[in-house]
Amino acid sequence: MKMLLLVILAILLPPVAVFLQVGLTKHFWINIILCLLVLPAMIHALIVVVTGIKS
Repeated sequence: MKMLLLVILAILLPPVAVFLQVGLTKHFWINIILCLLVLPAMIHALIVVVTGIKS
């Protein structure tokens, strides 16, 4: 259930999904920068969530 919620958040609000997965780490800040381009932020968030990267 948690994974499904994170995947949905990764599509709708990528930085929130990354923050919930890893906190305020380098992946979060990379995703914030990628949000300027929209699609790369979603792809990065999905990779972080699905692979289970932790802080």
